[in-house]
Amino acid sequence: MTGTADHPGITPRLIDLMFKSGDALKGNNTIKYEAYMLELYNDALIDLFFQLDNHPDKAPKLEIKKNDKGMVVVQNIVVKPCTDTHQTLKLFDHANKKRQVGATKMNAESSRSHSVFTILIENYNKTTKKTSVGKLSLVDLAGSERAGKTGATADRLKEAQAINKSLSALGDVISALSTNEKFIPYRNNKLTQLMQDSLGGNAKTLMFVNISPADYNQEETQTSLSYASRVKLITNNANKNSDSEEVAKLKAIIKQLKAGHDVDLDSIAEGESM
Repeated sequence: MTGTADHPGITPRLIDLMFKSGDALKGNNTIKYEAYMLELYNDALIDLFFQLDNHPDKAPKLEIKKNDKGMVVVQNIVVKPCTDTHQTLKLFDHANKKRQVGATKMNAESSRSHSVFTILIENYNKTTKKTSVGKLSLVDLAGSERAGKTGATADRLKEAQAINKSLSALGDVISALSTNEKFIPYRNNKLTQLMQDSLGGNAKTLMFVNISPADYNQEETQTSLSYASRVKLITNNANKNSDSEEVAKLKAIIKQLKAGHDVDLDSIAEGESM
């Protein structure tokens, strides 16, 4: 996901491309970027940005919800502004170092969690007066494990069981989507809830599958390729999420009212009539 300075991985390359694409549109658009990062560890959601500035024991409980456009949102999570490639990568790197890792027989620094780094993008077009919203989610899935190979015991074994359980739930969702089932079991696991709008929503999704050339890992390689072949069968129809200026104002008013704030409707009406 991260790569090296000489050979940057998916994350730095995508973030750099995102800001370059945004800069090319700046003349007629106002673009705002924000980000959050979490990990799913032993079936618990952990806010990695919160841990940068606070004691983890004081972290509020994270809740997975969907907004009115069907986009997955995480309530109570820390969201930080992003200004450019360098600052965003610095945020990512600092948070990524907070992830749970541990040694196994197969990997000296094995990821013991899944991570999700999400960038929220809001673009206001000055000509059409429409606001478009979207998000870029970079999901790093921990690999499935067999205790006999990894030598997992105690905490490592508990982590492996949680990883395998979530990956199994993801496999069930992928199978249901690829065969156009009416019921998709997203709610069976927090991982599939987090990925719901990426897998079966209004989105374009790329999945990269890591496999090993070693005979020793033949079974794992076959399982991974089976995953990939099923993902290829999923079809999404992505549409732009946009609101007119008037709709955006009304949504802002509703948000303030729900938060218990007073709203001066007369001043808003006067502003619109000017």
